[in-house]
Amino acid sequence: MPEWTNEAAIAQWETLPPEVVGAMDADGDFAKRHLVNPHLLRLLGADGGLTGRRILDAGCGNGYFSRMLAREGAHVVGVEPTDALSGYARRRETELAQGIRYLQAGLTDLPADFGAPFDAVVCSMVLMAIPDWKPAMRACVEALRPGGTFVFAITHPAFEGLGGIWREHGAYRVDRYLADYDMPSTYATDFHRPLSAYLNELAALGCRLREVVEPGLPPELADADGLEAYVRLPNFLIAAAEGPA
Repeated sequence: MPEWTNEAAIAQWETLPPEVVGAMDADGDFAKRHLVNPHLLRLLGADGGLTGRRILDAGCGNGYFSRMLAREGAHVVGVEPTDALSGYARRRETELAQGIRYLQAGLTDLPADFGAPFDAVVCSMVLMAIPDWKPAMRACVEALRPGGTFVFAITHPAFEGLGGIWREHGAYRVDRYLADYDMPSTYATDFHRPLSAYLNELAALGCRLREVVEPGLPPELADADGLEAYVRLPNFLIAAAEGPA
């Protein structure tokens, strides 16, 4: 694996075309809409109401999930290191005036006044994109009030590239799960690590695992080539934990 730095990984996301950023404005994309967002909201407590809860959206991207949380009544701080994405989020806040505070910073370099402690921290589709991910997870946990909720979502380490592999083979194939390796994509690189790495680090930080979700696509939505794979196998993994008391 090349010697990646967090700065080099962040720089890749600056190349996202504006039309791609804008297309994800409302709820991310098809996968986030149907497989990730509903579970994040539930695990953060939306079933009981988020009104008044202080939530950190750690690695908020263009801010779409921060905006969803604000519509549920939460007080939200969104942290995002890139100009392209944080700038978009701030412009949308100027237009919508939802009361979201956006900060341009990396999770391993948070400003002293970013607003901790929080009732909950959500880190969606971020940890597998950070080379030096352990300090980022630690920063999320340390931002919690005692016993607060930490929720993270990642691409499922056992089923990366699910749709493309399924279309090619009619099944999923994996040949090196236990190694760490780069996963280049259209705009940036993610980093494969086995699931045990994330869960063991969570335990090492003193968190108590509350729930793990491996979401499947409802069969009635699998009406395009390759989507059957998402009915049968989970492309995402979402974990909720209780922070140290």
